Amino acid sequence: MDKTTQRAYAKINIGLDVLRRRADGYHEVKMIMQTVDIYDELVLEKRKQPGIELCTDNSELPTGNDNLIYRAAELLFQEKKITEGVNIKLTKRIPIAAGMAGGSADAAAALRGLNELFDMGYSLPELQALGVRLGADIPYCLAGGTMLSEGIGEILTPLPAPPAAYLVIAKPDINVSTAFVYGNLHADRLTWHPDIDGMIDALQKGDFHGITDKLGNVLETVTVKAYPVIEEIKELLRKQGAENALMSGSGPTVFGIFREEETARRAAEAVEHGLLAKQIFVTTFYSREQRAK
Repeated sequence: MDKTTQRAYAKINIGLDVLRRRADGYHEVKMIMQTVDIYDELVLEKRKQPGIELCTDNSELPTGNDNLIYRAAELLFQEKKITEGVNIKLTKRIPIAAGMAGGSADAAAALRGLNELFDMGYSLPELQALGVRLGADIPYCLAGGTMLSEGIGEILTPLPAPPAAYLVIAKPDINVSTAFVYGNLHADRLTWHPDIDGMIDALQKGDFHGITDKLGNVLETVTVKAYPVIEEIKELLRKQGAENALMSGSGPTVFGIFREEETARRAAEAVEHGLLAKQIFVTTFYSREQRAK
């Protein structure tokens, strides 16, 4: 094999709690991650010249070793002592700095693609163990689907997929630094925590309203204060018929969950007409079963 194409799927958090800040500076989390049907595409092709050549259609992104794709390739080349080279082309669709793990998803797709392209023989758990060295979300992005994520994000437990629904995903025209959000979160002072165990129970029962009623993200306590447009989008989506709405990850992306596609599309138009977001998607949840096909 000389060439492979990989999809890198985005995620949202339907529940995100931070339990404490550890002595090593990392935050211990308890969150529920969910893949959505928005993806970047990576084309990886062998070349005889050694080295890694990365190009992308998005000029905002670096193409050297400050890009997670490049670093993922460097890591596997070092581990397996690969002497050939690779050209990687990234087509970017996932919003950048959006709380949707776009960079981690791209790195995970690079790890999968290189493992296949160079016949490295890594199992999924082995790739995940390598991936966590680059970023805490990468082990999840390698697996995808619906997962309880604990520790710093690397301890994963599969959960049943939520019932089918339509999503409006809206990213306002701002970029949010994850370091800023976690740096300004005081986990020991939080007076409210989302009901992650209740969300797990609702997922296991396939209880649609049990899921939507329990959406919660403690990071909103930081990001919404700094960027009020996030709350504006949430309120508008609810007024337009969303069962509920939430910020994903550290933000600023907001998603609303809808029963009907037409209602979701009208809500997306309302967000666009209100000039509240620059990137708006109408999409669905995406499961591990779909990904395996």
